[in-house]
Formats: sequence, structure tokens, C-alpha cells
Amino acid sequence: MLTTSTVARAGLDGIALKPTECDVSLATSIPAETIAVDYEGRDHIPARSVLESLSTDADVFVTTPVRADGFDPLGDDSLLAELPSAVGRVLVAGHPAYLTDEERERAVAPRLGAALESDPDAWVGSESVERIAMATGATQYDLLSRSTPRELRALRAAGFEGELAVYAPAVFADEDDAVLDAVGDYVARRRPVSRALPEDCATDSSATGRAREVLLKAAGDYALVGTEREVSEQTDALREAGATTVVGYPARGVDPLLE
Repeated sequence: MLTTSTVARAGLDGIALKPTECDVSLATSIPAETIAVDYEGRDHIPARSVLESLSTDADVFVTTPVRADGFDPLGDDSLLAELPSAVGRVLVAGHPAYLTDEERERAVAPRLGAALESDPDAWVGSESVERIAMATGATQYDLLSRSTPRELRALRAAGFEGELAVYAPAVFADEDDAVLDAVGDYVARRRPVSRALPEDCATDSSATGRAREVLLKAAGDYALVGTEREVSEQTDALREAGATTVVGYPARGVDPLLE
């Protein structure tokens, strides 16, 4: 079944799911080797039974912000007990939107180090803490950007032999309007893109002129976009550059990926 699935035809090693956007339990019907569950606040962590079910046929990772109460290895780590032993972790600094003022002030480096001492197989999300993440030597979990292929090749040329995972929104469509509705807002938040966009412009399919041009170019830099074959060519290129795992977030929903 895996060899004929959308996930496999697109060359994805795994999928990333957002609990506020979909029923995570649906992933039991998606033939993916790896399932990564994004963190969107402690109220949206999937139930233990759901995670156990997912881990029956896939490697499951749950994003855990090391500065957040419940996952803080130097403080309150009570939420770790709710994660099944078969479920891995993606250690991240944590998006400020999901942290309190107090949590945002906590130091990241010592917490990543402490978390890896107890869970050496965890992945480390590099967003906003690239140097610290690389210093850990753990599997790097990077957001796709226009510089990702170059950075992957540079790391391999420098002798880095660890695992390099890449996360990217995936849009299985080649119509411009569909692409912008799926990832326009996402790419508009990336700093180089936001600087290039006209002020107060639309970022979805209603974008016009310069804004539309910038957004469509950025979609190709920060997301995997196109037909299954075209996305497969992009994932192949990432692996050729040095990536060991490519994880796609289905930006148009999980329905196209269901068996």
C-alpha cells in the first residue's frame, strides 16, 4: 500500500499534523513512515490512546517546547508522563505565541541539553536556535527555506554525519490560486518575504501585482509545491543535498493523503 500512496509518490518520508486543524487519529489511515505532531498549546496535545494507535505502524514524534511548563526538563515536566514510551520527541525552543511571558524568558540551551540527557534520540528543532541546535549533535529538524539545499551540502561537506530532517508545507496543486490559499499566509510571515511585500497586501488568492509575484516565488522556496511528481523531484533534490528525512505538512488538509 505504501508504494502507491500519495505520500510515497511525492517522496515524503513523513507527515506533520496540527491538532487544531485536523483529527490526528485520521493519520492511522495515512501510510507514512513518520508522523510528527506539532505543538499548538497544551490543550491540544492528542490523547495518549491516539498516540499509541499512531505508533503501531509509524514512528511518531511529538513537538515539546523545552521552555513550556509541562515539558521543562529543569522545572515542570509533568506532561512527559502522558506521552507513550514508543513516541519520540521533537525538542524546540517553543513559538512565543504558545508561551507565557515567564516561559519566553527561560534559557533554551541548558534545557535542550537536559532534555537530550534523558532522551538522546529526540530530534531538535532548529528554528530561531540554529547554532544551539547544531551544537547538540542530535537530529536536526529544519524548516525549508531558499537556502536549505546549500546549507545541507555545506554541513555534509564539513563532515556532519548526523541526521538532517527537513519540514515543509506540501501543496499538491499547480494552480496559483490554490497554492496561495494554502501557503500564502505562511510564506508571507518569513522575514525575507515580509520585507519584499507591499504594505497591507493580501496574501491569499486575492493577491495581485507585485504581492502575487513575490508570494508565488516564495511558495517555491519555502514549501513543496506542485503535482506529486514535481514534489517528488523536490524531495529527491533535498535528499541529494544531504537530507535524511523529509516531512511534509499537508497544507490543504489530510483528505488527499488518506488511503
